[in-house]
Amino acid sequence: MTFARDIRTSDPETIPRMPAWVIATRVETLEDVAFLSGAALTHLYHVFARDDVPQALLRDRLALHAAEACVALSGRMERAGELRDAVHLLRPGDLPGPAGETYLAWRRAVERSVSVKALSRALPTIESCQIATWLDAGNGAPVTRAAMALDAVLTEAPRAEVPALILADSALAQALGWDHVVPLLAAGLKRTDLRKRGDDLRLACHRAVTASAVEAARLAVDLARRASLLKGVAPKLRAKGAGAAVKIFLTQDAVAPSALPLPDRAARRLCDRLVDLGAVRELTGRDTFRLYGV
Repeated sequence: MTFARDIRTSDPETIPRMPAWVIATRVETLEDVAFLSGAALTHLYHVFARDDVPQALLRDRLALHAAEACVALSGRMERAGELRDAVHLLRPGDLPGPAGETYLAWRRAVERSVSVKALSRALPTIESCQIATWLDAGNGAPVTRAAMALDAVLTEAPRAEVPALILADSALAQALGWDHVVPLLAAGLKRTDLRKRGDDLRLACHRAVTASAVEAARLAVDLARRASLLKGVAPKLRAKGAGAAVKIFLTQDAVAPSALPLPDRAARRLCDRLVDLGAVRELTGRDTFRLYGV
């Protein structure tokens, strides 16, 4: 995301909260719903501009939420823990399965600056020229452009919900001047919304963006607090490679010890140490094949 970074403070407790009227107001007209989504996105812009918000980690966590929503929209039962397992515990030569592929697509979409080339990596079965055409399908205000991109994809390929939602969020990011995709639409739209067209779809997208922006702002505050704690305990870590490991935790939703730049036993000890210090959490509840995250 391209933001004028606010470096005046690094205290997560000073991050502004979403105005209560954005959360509580119930409106029906397209004009009023568009006003609320604009207010929510403006607030989100200021939250994301904070120097203490871990941008890459936030995008990766939102990618997990978007993937979980897409999997549910497809009628599958996998939830966040199973999606993490499908990707982070994947062995060489193994396939992640349909749900894992959905998660990988979202992770790849948010990793790099938004572009046709980056989106082609996230959506390898779609030609680059088709991605460019769908991205440019809309005009007007940002959410309108996102809705029109979503409409264009689903009109031509009704079963391509995942590519449609990724490209809609990409169109939104481009319209807002953000240099990375921020997953917002998938978590806020219902299956019935994806069958709507025209103004009905625009209305659903405005509502989805408002709801998801509220949750993204809350998540940003939570991750800023957790990241601050992790940075605070980092000087206490004496293992060689601990600094590089901390950077990985600050950019990824979940981390397997084997993904850290340490020998296996040292990596597991470091993860246990970070859990003891309250800086990271064990995410699986298992004794083996564990994953850790901020």
